[in-house]
Amino acid sequence: EVLDEWERGGKEGLCPVPDEPLPPVGTLGFRVQRYGMLQWGDLFTARQKVALATFASLIGNRSSHARSLCLALGKMTDLANAICLWEPVAECPRQVLSHGRINPPWDSAEGVPISESSGGFVTSLDNLIAGALSVGNVPPSAQVVVAAAQTPPLPEESACVWFTDPPYYDAIPYACLSDFFFVWFKRAMPNESLLRDPFDSQNPLTPKLLEAIHDETQRTNLGMKDKQFFEASMAEAFRAGRQRLRDSGIGCVVFAHKTTAGWEALLSGIIQGGWTLTGSWPIATEMAHRLRARDSAALATSVHLVCRPRPEEAGIGDWADVLRELPRRVGDWMERLQAEGVRGADLVFACIGPAIEIYSRYAKVVDAEEREIPLGGDPEAREPHRRGFLAYVWEVIGRMALEQILGTAEARARNGAAGALEEDARLTALFLWTLQATNQEAVSGDISADDDEPDGEDEEGDEEDEPTTRKRKPRGFSLVFDVVRRFAQPLGIHLPEWEGRIIATEKGVVRLLPVSERAAQLFGKEGASAVADRLERAREPKTVQLSLFTDGEAPAPRAAGKRRKGASADVPDTELRTRRQATTLDRVHAAMLLQSAGRASALRALLQAEVARGPDFVRLANALSALYPRESDEKRLLDAMLLAVPR
Repeated sequence: EVLDEWERGGKEGLCPVPDEPLPPVGTLGFRVQRYGMLQWGDLFTARQKVALATFASLIGNRSSHARSLCLALGKMTDLANAICLWEPVAECPRQVLSHGRINPPWDSAEGVPISESSGGFVTSLDNLIAGALSVGNVPPSAQVVVAAAQTPPLPEESACVWFTDPPYYDAIPYACLSDFFFVWFKRAMPNESLLRDPFDSQNPLTPKLLEAIHDETQRTNLGMKDKQFFEASMAEAFRAGRQRLRDSGIGCVVFAHKTTAGWEALLSGIIQGGWTLTGSWPIATEMAHRLRARDSAALATSVHLVCRPRPEEAGIGDWADVLRELPRRVGDWMERLQAEGVRGADLVFACIGPAIEIYSRYAKVVDAEEREIPLGGDPEAREPHRRGFLAYVWEVIGRMALEQILGTAEARARNGAAGALEEDARLTALFLWTLQATNQEAVSGDISADDDEPDGEDEEGDEEDEPTTRKRKPRGFSLVFDVVRRFAQPLGIHLPEWEGRIIATEKGVVRLLPVSERAAQLFGKEGASAVADRLERAREPKTVQLSLFTDGEAPAPRAAGKRRKGASADVPDTELRTRRQATTLDRVHAAMLLQSAGRASALRALLQAEVARGPDFVRLANALSALYPRESDEKRLLDAMLLAVPR
């Protein structure tokens, strides 16, 4: 009826139901299948369209309060659509953008717009009023304008503080997602000047031409919005901010991204913009109970990078001096943050500020041959001018972490260095160290539990064509491949050699295989019981050699699904020779499995043999026990097994 009335009126003005096109297929964070859904209005049911169009019309008739009422309309839109999830705990619809993306589930919840419950306009308005009253005493001393960060409407050297929370690289497509609400705001306030794109008069939606984002589905007259576009846009914005700030002023950049690529792009923009980083403070901004925080390196903090304008007369730095100072600065900052309870990925990225301060205080840094050392580069290269400064930052952090966990020998080890635990032990320890959370209670969930996320909230990289019955989420901890690679390479850890043995890589995410999935590898076809019987029959336990793989045979790498390109598990026979014999980590995992199976006699025999062999077994077991979450199966098995170690 709403559309019929509009058509009878000669289709004057906007269509009451949003008819603007949805973003192109493949747009970052936008996963709406093209099953008849081509326009924004297609994301709402017929009765939802009628309700929203009616409220929009009523708001337009109250011009004096239209802007305020539009905020309530936006909240109702968030809960009155055809792609909302149901929140079983609170028993109400859940926000459509709870994970920074639009990802329709196979079923949906629907609120009642005219009710006084969640999803109703009255409830949305009451919540809006409560929020406004809570800040009612704040003096209106600010002016909000729509402008490009690259050309801010402020005179030069006019500000004392420059504070920004910039786009998060390729994490969230803010402009495309905001169109979900924008199309209804336009219909509630069709004559509002703020609801116009000041940079593109032909654009019926939110401004996107100058948006600084890494999304290669978008193009400008300068090309696609790739990494180079993001870095250039950020550098231009930071340069403009530097010009608006007084020489005595201070800047602050808020950032949280789980990949090193995102951080490198941001830091490149900051340095190119003429800033020097002087501090790096992690501040808790994320909800600790998020499901994704249970088994992945989800950040619990946003890192606040404190900056100062770099003097125009900044000189040229010597690479040897910068490299010499790096370990001390990072070590001091790690010690300070750990004392304040900062852990894992939060600690890693919070150490960037002090590290970059050494580098960013100079106009450029050169080596003895006058070759400039770039910020980023090829992490696999050997020469500093090709490798880039940040590769050394990740290496220093990784080595300091290993020294804390396992000791000096492992921190200095490369490949098969004498006196150090094998690569798989170093990789596992570093993996678990990175996964620690600032709020330990937030990630203490059992990693073996079936903690499937609700539909529509899968990890990044989900298939577009999701099956009607969701696949069970793989068990184990996970990290972005980019982060694992950046730590592993400089420490001499060869990831392909451990693919299918202790890790599995799929869709750009590396999963640390839980011990329960290693039983077939460790005990072969005969199984744990046969190995346990053999251990129990051994007359002299100290001579027992746990050769998990028979001579001349090694288990085929475990299938890991769709692997990241370049992360093949195929390893030549020459490289497999070093993998045929059980490592210290293999022996620890075997003991944990015997503990799980209740084979106490076999476990005692194995432990006696390992104690006779040397201290590495117990040393590694204790280190891993300190790293696993308190309530995990691995932690429980390790602690029980360690109680049986002969004293």
